[in-house]
Amino acid sequence: MTDTDQTTLRTELRIARSALKGLRDDLVTDAFAFRPLPPRSTAGPVVRRLPDSARWLPHASLAVFACLLMLMGFEFESERGGAPLAAALLTGIPLVTVLFRPVGGWWLSFGAGFLSGAAGLFSEWPWSATGFVSHLVVMAFVAGRTRPRVAAEMWLLTVVLGAAFAFTTPGRMSDSFAMGFVSFLVLLTVVLVKGWRETQAKVVEQVAVTEVERSRRTVLEERTTIARELHDVVAHHMSVIAIQAEAAPYRVDDPPAELTRSFAIIRENAVAALTELRRVLGVVRADEPGRDAAFADSAPEAPQPTLANLDTLLANVRDTGADVDKVVTGAVRTLPQGVELSAYRIVQEGLSNALRHAPGAATRVEIGYVLGGLGLRVVNGPATGEVRPSHGAGHGVLGMRERVSMLGGEMTAEPTAEGGYEVTAFIPVAAEPKPEPDPEPGPIPEPGPNPQRKTWPMVKPTGDPV
Repeated sequence: MTDTDQTTLRTELRIARSALKGLRDDLVTDAFAFRPLPPRSTAGPVVRRLPDSARWLPHASLAVFACLLMLMGFEFESERGGAPLAAALLTGIPLVTVLFRPVGGWWLSFGAGFLSGAAGLFSEWPWSATGFVSHLVVMAFVAGRTRPRVAAEMWLLTVVLGAAFAFTTPGRMSDSFAMGFVSFLVLLTVVLVKGWRETQAKVVEQVAVTEVERSRRTVLEERTTIARELHDVVAHHMSVIAIQAEAAPYRVDDPPAELTRSFAIIRENAVAALTELRRVLGVVRADEPGRDAAFADSAPEAPQPTLANLDTLLANVRDTGADVDKVVTGAVRTLPQGVELSAYRIVQEGLSNALRHAPGAATRVEIGYVLGGLGLRVVNGPATGEVRPSHGAGHGVLGMRERVSMLGGEMTAEPTAEGGYEVTAFIPVAAEPKPEPDPEPGPIPEPGPNPQRKTWPMVKPTGDPV
């Protein structure tokens, strides 16, 4: 024997040992372990409408089928002079067992076939008429709950059993070939259907995971955009702090050294904060996804838009042929820059959604200045033109919710009864305290002793500040 033949033999032996080990693990080890069939899931569109008892429909169906098959076997063998009681028991017991011990139920069915073939108790051989159907149902049931390899192993052992009876008793009519052929078709169908359903479930799961990841990515992108836009607002306030801190010592004559040093520290910290803001902006700065032509903003260096720029935005929208109206109620006043910027973006996104999903529809923008904040409403009617498929992620409403949530407001977005869409938002705005008027400048008194002058801080005899 050459080295090549020895290598081939070793490979074949290794494959045979692996196959026997797999057969032992699948059909022998813990063959009669308790693995009951779980209740049917209620996630389906049809089962959801049924009562809770419908979850046990597969169990009841198999039990009823087993009883009917037992009765048929008893009647069939009684008419043909076989063993009716044995036919009923060997038919029904494996069907009932497979509900709780699937592999064990198959072994009982396999043993029933071996017993009926060896004893020759029935009119059909080696499987009785009802035993034939019972064995097919048991194999299909087990194949639906296990992996495809188990189906192949069950079919192979069944074919070996039928072939053994056929070759040992060649002169007798046998249903072994019919069992091998029909069981092959049944098991192949079960394996293919099971594989298709598992693939569909994985696809649905992957789509759900992808949608969740897309939503998270959209939220992060929207937060990055908000951070980038608010950079200008925060930088403006920090610049004012730095300028005021630098100019404050020059507003009074001979300021104390401690006061001058405090203002210098304030200015240094404001300048340092501005530097850090520029670094953060360099991290979050990124090109925005393309907007509609009607919503193209100016250069990144331009000031962030406010509600004062809303008329320009509406004019750009009207240039596209859209019918847009604006209604303002309440006393118009200047709001914090962050509120005005977010309100502008919410209206902008609402108009963008109206143009994209309801072409030709009339749109109405309402802005209400109330005592406790700012109310926004963007509502459009049903589409009158062709709605083209959108190439965006479809998370514009999510971005608006992020902006409103950042400011502690509330928002709703839902279809209207007329077939349009409505976005409403309320952004709370705290009332700003009125600044005290600066004292009128007067003559600076000459320094000198003052018996009524009190030292700073002014303290009562009890120790409490005045």
